[in-house]
Amino acid sequence: MNKTIPFELIVTIVNRGYSDYVVEAARNAGASGGTIVYGRGTGVHEKDTILGVSIQPEKEMILTLVKATNKKKIMQAIVDGANLNKEGKGICFSLPVEDVAGINHLLKYNEA
Repeated sequence: MNKTIPFELIVTIVNRGYSDYVVEAARNAGASGGTIVYGRGTGVHEKDTILGVSIQPEKEMILTLVKATNKKKIMQAIVDGANLNKEGKGICFSLPVEDVAGINHLLKYNEA
């Protein structure tokens, strides 16, 4: 496992169909890629109905592992690229990564 380079996990949640904006912005800011997971929203503002039937909007969650020193630049690019400063567009946050394995491509990428 790698303990020499600190990493952060950027988690971005947007409405379905908008993950391309997030991935493109992150890549343009230096991220090497991401993982997209599909889900559904259950927040207080997510209760729409059609003909009395409750619907829950589909979401895309983008997981982006980045070098900690690049986190702020990449997060700002995601916020700008996906318009996350506008209400209802999504959320972006980061989590520290204590240990990581299987990221040889990132280690080579970050050594350059």
